[in-house]
Amino acid sequence: MSDGSEKGITTIKQNECVIPDLTIKDLLSAIPAHCFKRSALRSSLYIVYDLVVISGIYKTATFLDSLISPEHISFPHPLLYPAARFSLWAGYSFWTGLFATGLWVIAHECGHQAFSESKLINNSVGWVLHSALGVPYHSWRITHAKHHASTGHMTQDQVFVPKTRSQLGLPAFDPTKEDILGSSVSDEVMKELKEALGDSPIGATIGAATYLLGGWPAYLIRNASGQKRYPKGTNHFKPDAVMFAPHQRDSIILSDIGIVLWLAGVTGSIYTYGFWTVFRLYLVPYLWVNHWLVLITFLQHTDPLLPHYRAPEFTFPRGALATLNRNLLGGCGSIMGWLGAHATHGISETHVLHHVSSKIPHYNAWEASDALRVRLEQAGLKLEGAPGGWGEVYRVFKECKFVEDEGNIIFYKNASGLAATRPAFTDGSASDSGIEVDKM
Repeated sequence: MSDGSEKGITTIKQNECVIPDLTIKDLLSAIPAHCFKRSALRSSLYIVYDLVVISGIYKTATFLDSLISPEHISFPHPLLYPAARFSLWAGYSFWTGLFATGLWVIAHECGHQAFSESKLINNSVGWVLHSALGVPYHSWRITHAKHHASTGHMTQDQVFVPKTRSQLGLPAFDPTKEDILGSSVSDEVMKELKEALGDSPIGATIGAATYLLGGWPAYLIRNASGQKRYPKGTNHFKPDAVMFAPHQRDSIILSDIGIVLWLAGVTGSIYTYGFWTVFRLYLVPYLWVNHWLVLITFLQHTDPLLPHYRAPEFTFPRGALATLNRNLLGGCGSIMGWLGAHATHGISETHVLHHVSSKIPHYNAWEASDALRVRLEQAGLKLEGAPGGWGEVYRVFKECKFVEDEGNIIFYKNASGLAATRPAFTDGSASDSGIEVDKM
């Protein structure tokens, strides 16, 4: 994207996003048949592996902690001992949180019925794992299925739904001073938008940090960043919430029971072992898990390059392909990029494939993603985003401020009212393929 300014108007050269007309058959036929096979045993071994790694991290941290004393190591100043101990346990919480995110991902696969061929096994394992991580399993499973069915749909998607110009109370669109697609805007309108939205680095940093730390519980408790048409007070704990059907009531109650048991476990542990022990060993890694969850999913679905759709232009394939693959921690070097992908079972690196077919287990997703990528490139689609990390969250947070109230294929605009991307169409008509959402 390049820009120039002339006579009080800023004009940019936009990227073009190919709006796909692929059918579900086009997409699924590109994936090898064996990639759809699910194994309870193989999936269970990944749970064991994650738990062994986390236990190893704990044992290593405990052993090293015992060595941080004048009897074993000599530091030039007494304050360096607590500093070293703080650094050690900060490292413990980071790595434990990263690998515990892998457990979160496996529970998420249970909700998609990708863990095994048995729905009973899937939901039982998923309920235990997600409850242990403070997640209402069935409640989120149900809304997440709706998200997959309507990804990128302005009125049907469940999360990361862009706010429109009118919802933010911005000045009304003026066709005499700005382009609806965001390729040009007058200095007058640009100033008004910047004043209304704010565009300072400090504001973006604080906003992104708040989003990463509190975004997940805020979504569950008060539908933050969720579907805007839901009434105030909507949350994932009310059996009669608008996003749940009457026949799902018992599942929501079971999810709530899991959360009550989780809270009781945390409270009981604090009473038995003390707050600081539980805080250090469980609560800080838990916050890291929430942080990784928001970072990964936010970057998968939010970028100036990604389209959003209103009903007349939405199809399931278009929604599934309105996502990005990103290498988690890849911006920190190849080793960290490998560790990020390994610890989280490739959930960020194979995300487009996951939206095309969510029942493919993560251990088959790598091969399936490579095969799908070939087919997408033939259609002119390259859905590989920049590596996932804090810097990318900051960039996207600054560039993705609002979308227009008009138009059926829309892209984010920044605080200046400019959009980095515009739609480009291929020959042919749009597919009307959809997704079958089971009774959940």
